[in-house]
Amino acid sequence: MGNEVSTSGDVYSYGILVLEMFTAKRPTHSMFIDGMTLHNFAKTALAEQVESIVDPTLLQQTEQGAASSSINSGQSQSFARSHKIREILISIFNVGIVCSEELPRDRPAMNEVLTRLHVCKKSLLRDGRRIR
Repeated sequence: MGNEVSTSGDVYSYGILVLEMFTAKRPTHSMFIDGMTLHNFAKTALAEQVESIVDPTLLQQTEQGAASSSINSGQSQSFARSHKIREILISIFNVGIVCSEELPRDRPAMNEVLTRLHVCKKSLLRDGRRIR
């Protein structure tokens, strides 16, 4: 945005990259008009509609993995798995959103971002294996 190069700018770029990867939308997408941005799009939909903003191919891959890993899994396991995936997606989107805050002072330091991502990773891993 015409400012000096800074670690705060790098954090912003990282946040936008995370949002791009998980929504499959670029900040220049035609839907972002009249003040709507990728950051606002993710922030608005996060709480109640995280599944609606996630790149559908990411969800398809998780569903295929779940189907192939256990054919006889019960509905409670399936619900727990989808609930866990939803929680992780919300955590990852939160990282992207907080990193892409407009004001540099509102963005976390990169070591805090790393800590948040490690929490996501630990949550994703259960008993040494990934949730499928």
